[in-house]
Amino acid sequence: MNPVENLEYNTERPKLIIPEYGRHFQKMVDHAVSIEDRDERNKVAQAIISVMGNLQPHLRDVPDFQHKLWDQLFIMADFKLDVDSPFPIPSKELLQQRPDPLEYPQNHPKYRFYGNNIKRMIDVAVSWEKGDMRDGLEYAIANHMKKCYLNWNKDTVEDAVIFKHLKELSNGEIDLAPDGENLTESNQFLKNRIQKPNRGPTNKKGQRNNRKKRF
Repeated sequence: MNPVENLEYNTERPKLIIPEYGRHFQKMVDHAVSIEDRDERNKVAQAIISVMGNLQPHLRDVPDFQHKLWDQLFIMADFKLDVDSPFPIPSKELLQQRPDPLEYPQNHPKYRFYGNNIKRMIDVAVSWEKGDMRDGLEYAIANHMKKCYLNWNKDTVEDAVIFKHLKELSNGEIDLAPDGENLTESNQFLKNRIQKPNRGPTNKKGQRNNRKKRF
């Protein structure tokens, strides 16, 4: 007999349900499913769970991890293993059930450079009663809007533009133009921008030259 003819190739083998455990584990599970005696089948299932737990001994005695091992055992058995499980047996339909789609917020702001948080802050400010706290929050929002505007590759912006955008985003509820106060100067925001520190001269490969100069 030619031994080459008895070789098994992965392309001819059944697909592994949980590849992390390997082919031998899958064969052990398939053997457990084929056992007719229930007591013997339970003993084999317990032995398989024990071996699976040995792969991660630091989690072997954790109750939640034991539950995970039993679920994986039934999954590898294609839910055809009839044994006494200490945990509820999962159903194949529940495993294959697709999750509900997530409802992502569909925000398309007109002025994207301000971000979505600005609109939330404006809504909060509008909900407050008029007074010193609301006035302070409104000017804080306006200053932050000016900072965001300048970060949008701009060197300068008039306060009137910020006041106009704030009034528009608040549906006319916040109008700071008639107050006559000014926001933080643009050059102050530009001066506070984070600049890359000077790391000293570099060589041709872009690496720092830390050698001391010799005189």
